[in-house]
Formats: sequence, structure tokens, C-alpha cells
Amino acid sequence: MQIKKIEVGDLATNCYLVKVDQGLIIIDPGDEAAKIIREVGKEKVLTILVTHSHFDHIGALKELLSYYNVNLNAYDMVPNLQIINTPGHTSDSKTFYFAEAKVMFCGDFLFKDTFGRTDLETGSNQDMLKSLENILEYPNDITLYPGHGEVTTLGREKHHFKDYLNYLNS
Repeated sequence: MQIKKIEVGDLATNCYLVKVDQGLIIIDPGDEAAKIIREVGKEKVLTILVTHSHFDHIGALKELLSYYNVNLNAYDMVPNLQIINTPGHTSDSKTFYFAEAKVMFCGDFLFKDTFGRTDLETGSNQDMLKSLENILEYPNDITLYPGHGEVTTLGREKHHFKDYLNYLNS
């Protein structure tokens, strides 16, 4: 698996191009469709995955679905993919986990040294608490690819969970 990050849009959303044996997966095409198309080049696009429906993660989605003639979230096209529902930032937040590669694409669920806001429409402190508790069962050596900012590891972020849980419970 090869992973390339492209920052797109005014909010510097991380769009990921994930190359697997069968082709390429685009994750969170937030904006700048032409830039993404240039970066994809001649690769065969299998599907486009979206971690959640905020504008900064789907701005180029419609154009890319049409351009590549692929289906949104066609999970059957992606080998060894686990979909983990991680509501909290939004009610539709998902994390895409590739266990063999030990990588998670977590959108705005987790970032380096923090977690996603819960004060926007469909956000929920209670849902975020449950999602954080559920993600604890996964190994520490998983690399997290967030929707904004730098790559981190789940183990690093777990060190902050007690503080997150206290904040969300207050």
C-alpha cells in the first residue's frame, strides 16, 4: 500500500490517494478536483471513500465521481477494508481501517494531539465518548491519517484519551 497526501481547499483538508494492488482509492476529495486528477494521473480509480459529509471533505466529490465513473463508498472494491463507525464530530463519521497495513483514515475523528469538534451540526459529546472508548481496543502501532494536519499513531493519541474523556464529560 502506498499513501500520498494532497492538501486541498481553504481549510487544508487532507485528501489521500491510496494505491493498492487493484488500483487507487481516493479518500476525502475536499476540493480542487483538477489538482486531484493531476495527482491521480493514469491510475485506475476503484472508488472514492468519504469519512464524513462536511463540505471540506466532499467539495470535489461530485466532479470526481463523474470524471472517474465510480461509485461512492463502494467498499466491495477495496480489499481488506474495515469500516468503523466513529460518530461524534458528525453522526456519519467513519474511520477506514486497513489492518494488514496498520493504517486508519480517520477524517475529523482524531487529529495529532486532539479530537474532532463536537459543537457542529450532528456533532455529539456522547457519541464522541463512545467512539473514543471503542477505538481503545485497536493496537497502538496503527498509523492515523487525519482529515487535517499531521500523521500520528493511535498509541500516541491514546495517551490523551483520559483528558479528552474528562473534557467531554464536563
